[in-house]
Amino acid sequence: MHRATRLNLPCGSKYLQHTWEKAYQDHRKKVRDAQPLVDTHAPLSLNHLHLNLKKLKLEEERLSVIDRDNCLLLEKVSCIMRTRGQTDNRNDYTHKR
Repeated sequence: MHRATRLNLPCGSKYLQHTWEKAYQDHRKKVRDAQPLVDTHAPLSLNHLHLNLKKLKLEEERLSVIDRDNCLLLEKVSCIMRTRGQTDNRNDYTHKR
C-alpha cells in the first residue's frame, strides 16, 4: 500500500504544519476508502417490450397463407400426376383487324 510521505513544506508554525498534515492524511483516507459510484447492474427487463404480439400474429398469418398456397399447389401437382400431364398449346384466338 502506498505510504504517504510527510509534507516538508517550509512553514513558520508547527501548528500550521500539523494542520496541513492532518488535512492531507484525512484526504488520503478518503481516497483509500472511496467506493465506486457507477451502477454496473443490468437495467430492468420489461417483458411487454420484448414480446411483440402484433409481430407474432402477422408472422402466424403469413405462415398460414403459405401453408394454404402450398396445399393448393400440391393438389394441382397431384392432379397433373394422376392425369396425363400434357399441356394444351392450342391458340384459338382470332385476330381483330
